[in-house]
Amino acid sequence: GGQTPSPLRLRGGGQHAPDLAFAGTLPVFSTHGLSPSAPPGSERSTQVGVRAMSSSAGIIFRQLFEKESSTYTYLLACPQTKEAVIIDPVLETVDRDLGLCQDLGVELKQAINTHCHADHVTGTGDMKKKNRNVRSGIAKAAGAKADFFFEDKDVLTFGEHSLEVRSTPGHTDGCVSFVLDGGKAVFTGDAVLIRGCGRTDFQGGSSDTLYDSVHTQIFTLPDDCVIYPAHDYKGMTSSTVLEERTLNPRLTKTKEEFKDIMANLNLPYPKQIDNALPKNLACGIQD
Repeated sequence: GGQTPSPLRLRGGGQHAPDLAFAGTLPVFSTHGLSPSAPPGSERSTQVGVRAMSSSAGIIFRQLFEKESSTYTYLLACPQTKEAVIIDPVLETVDRDLGLCQDLGVELKQAINTHCHADHVTGTGDMKKKNRNVRSGIAKAAGAKADFFFEDKDVLTFGEHSLEVRSTPGHTDGCVSFVLDGGKAVFTGDAVLIRGCGRTDFQGGSSDTLYDSVHTQIFTLPDDCVIYPAHDYKGMTSSTVLEERTLNPRLTKTKEEFKDIMANLNLPYPKQIDNALPKNLACGIQD
């Protein structure tokens, strides 16, 4: 993508769309979080608790899975305006995701990334080629190309719903999380995984920074705020702020213990990083 810094309906920090109840075509958010989801891996999407498109106070939601990189992509849309946003799309599943938008009768306007990924090529560039209405977005701190950029406390809207941007660096220096409708859910990228977190040994990563990001930006959200990560490798689909604040084996430690754990993970070099990172810095497009 280009670098025109004019985001689609980006509002200043601190503003939220109405605090709407979740219903409609999706797994229903109650005051206790999301109803249980099926394991990932279906060809089209992970869909549980699907109901008719009838509620006037709902949100269209789909959690989608890409099996090679174990990446979750999230499609959210407003039932009233049909405006949609997609979070962390993957190149190999662009056609699936655009097809789903067509199936659901929603208009994809924004394709946004939680960070500049090293384990897969983003689908934002290909989505823009195939749908001229799509605009790509990424954190300004990521240093990548996009149509618009966001920073901490910015708010992106789609119809009657909103995503608040929270800066959560540490896995990379340009990571953000997206808080849905004032705290109903949070899309954490690699900052918080289910009972884990993203590695901090490349792309400007810092275990010290990640610990602070999570404890100040994510663990301060409501206990029943549903956590949706960018990846899972064990078939888990979601968690909550309370669960991870009390059960996460890394992030429940003191900062010094956490830093020691992260320094001794001895993880292999990401197998796709040499291919994915240069492309993702260019919105997933390789000229």
